[in-house]
Amino acid sequence: MTDTSEFTDRSALVTGAGSGIGAACARWLADRGIGRLILTDIDATALDAFEADCAVERLVGDVSDPQFWGDAADDIGRLDYAVLNAGVASGGPIAELDFAEWRRVLGVNLDGAFLSLQAAMRAMTGAGSIVLTASISGVKAEPGTAAYGASKAGVMQLARVAAKEGAGRGLRVNAIAPGGVDTPIWDQTPFFRDLVAEHGGDRQAALDAMAAMATPLGRYASADEIAAQIGFLLSDAAATITGAALTSDGGYSL
Repeated sequence: MTDTSEFTDRSALVTGAGSGIGAACARWLADRGIGRLILTDIDATALDAFEADCAVERLVGDVSDPQFWGDAADDIGRLDYAVLNAGVASGGPIAELDFAEWRRVLGVNLDGAFLSLQAAMRAMTGAGSIVLTASISGVKAEPGTAAYGASKAGVMQLARVAAKEGAGRGLRVNAIAPGGVDTPIWDQTPFFRDLVAEHGGDRQAALDAMAAMATPLGRYASADEIAAQIGFLLSDAAATITGAALTSDGGYSL
């Protein structure tokens, strides 16, 4: 188990912290004594709803906007940890995919990952630990996932390059590649909304049906479960792990 004391009086950045995995990571760190959280999201209301005993700084903006990160540099200060999680979902066959939608997804998921990673690495003057949220869609090809899958494959390679660049100063960079996770990102995809409608508006029934078809374990992860796995990668328990992409997909990719 992670030693709670290692996070005491440390600082952490979490992007996409308004909901889902990002919010769960912020709670996980707060529960383990983190001294200072810097939370970013495009949804100001969601950030305002987060409460913790530690110092919390909320930065509202678009992670794919270089000006946002330029303005945020002084607010971020020195960092020990970063969870770079902000992302959007999309779906559609390549032949029918509008280029503007392709750019929207790559802009947030990959450009945003690069800019937030750059900011985090600059804010870690020595050793530190960073985890980027990728996806098993960046490993396993499925129809209709071109933009999302390409963006997440890019995130994993970005993490590997950063791991090599940061290793000399004790900076570790890893990625996590979840499969199905019960987060609000599903609600952005047309196919999932159609599936919910097929199940009479029962969102949980739609998730359970997908999980039963897609994963040998027959279930999707909760955001809290993924947050705990990210917490492991951040922690000293993973001190010799860098440049890795932890697969957490219930066996979907087997």
